[in-house]
This record gives sequence, structure tokens and C-alpha cells, in this order.
Amino acid sequence: MRGAADVDSLERATVQAVAPEQLDDTVPGWLLPMDPGTVGRAQCAVPLSHAEPDVGLIDTIVQRYRERGFAPAWRLPDVPSFATFHTALGQRGFTRRQPTLTQATSVADLLERLPARPGPDAVLEDRPDAAWLAMFLGEGLDPVDGASRSRALARAVGTRYASLRENGVTLACGAASFGHGWLGVHGMRTAAAQRRRGLAGAVMRAMATEARQRGVERVFLQVDASNAPALSLYQRLGFETAWGYAYWRY
Repeated sequence: MRGAADVDSLERATVQAVAPEQLDDTVPGWLLPMDPGTVGRAQCAVPLSHAEPDVGLIDTIVQRYRERGFAPAWRLPDVPSFATFHTALGQRGFTRRQPTLTQATSVADLLERLPARPGPDAVLEDRPDAAWLAMFLGEGLDPVDGASRSRALARAVGTRYASLRENGVTLACGAASFGHGWLGVHGMRTAAAQRRRGLAGAVMRAMATEARQRGVERVFLQVDASNAPALSLYQRLGFETAWGYAYWRY
């Protein structure tokens, strides 16, 4: 999956889910999310196609960010057609960081692979409650990062918040974004003492069930390329890498 329509819709769905403070969509073929927080996807220019980009747009996009008081940054696919663009960014002082994988599968295949488990189902709600936020933000999270992520959540449109609770205690959570024909899986968390119980799968089953009810047929997520446990789980659930990307910053 890397057709032009797939890239365009998935990247639009991604930016919708991270809800930047500002979004400039006036450069053809690009989205320019701008945000003062810590969420990289809400801060970085991203192409809507994997066709070879115009290197001449680099200075235009850098200027757009600077005019609005933001540091220019990029989220770019690791594909051959971007090699010249990557080189040009390096010559301007940008460096490649944080390799990440965009993975996708069908909602139908995901539901087929998710095993049934005893116990309560996860539930989806329109707003995150205090327990969901506590699980998502995590023990020991930097308060600045936590505040930034909370603001992004508050701005998000088309997102529902999944919680799996036992005896009134939230043990796992995730955020399901719905937009541009995609279910996006974000913010998956499981309490450390509760791992290996299939709770993450139960959260994803609730998300995928709602996607099917909405007529949404495709699901994506983005995962750090070095996160071996998550990659192993997603592979078992049928996710395949559509493309890798990295962040480019000064």
C-alpha cells in the first residue's frame, strides 16, 4: 500500500489526529502543521505524495515556518524518490532523526486475527477521563511533554478514547482516530504489571469493531522502528510496513 491516494489520505488522517495549533495547507502537495509543543507529527512539514519532490520548495517551506515563529522541521519518507531532497536538507544543516514505520492492514483482517479473551471488553468514549489521561501520559512523564500531548488531545477531531477497565481500574488504553477513510491507532498503553494478558489486543478490537460499524475498512499506526515488542505484536496482527519515515530538524 503506497498508492498516491493512500499516501495523501493517510497523511491527512495523521495530521488530523495530532491536532497542531496551526495548519498551512497552501503549498501544493504538502501539509505544514505548526505547533509549539513536543509532538513531532504536529510540527513537521509532510508531503502528500511519494513522487520526487521539488527541491526548490525547501526554502519556501522554511520561510512559511519562520514567518509564523516556528522552527522549520520535516517528516519525510525513506524512499528513493526523496534522496535528492534529503541531500539538500543535509546541506542546509538539517539532520535525520527518529526512524519510524508507518504500518497498515485491513480492519477485516485485524478483527480476524485478534483473539477472543475472557473478561471485560474495552469501551470507547468521546472524551478521555482522568484515568485514561493518567494511563496515556504515564508515570514519570516530563510535565512539559504531558501538557503538550494533553493540548493536542483536546484539539483533536474525530478521535475516540478506548479504555479497558477491571473492577473500576483502567489497565490499558488507546486513542482511535477516524478520518479520511482510516482508523488510526494511537497512544497504546498497558499498565506494566498487566502486560502479556492480551489487553492491548482487546483495546484494538474495540477500535476495529467501531471502524467496521462506521464502514471504515483500513487501519494504520506509526511505531518507532526500534520498538521490537510493539513491532512483534503488530506483525502478529497482520500489519505490514507501508513505508518508513524520519524527522529532519536543525
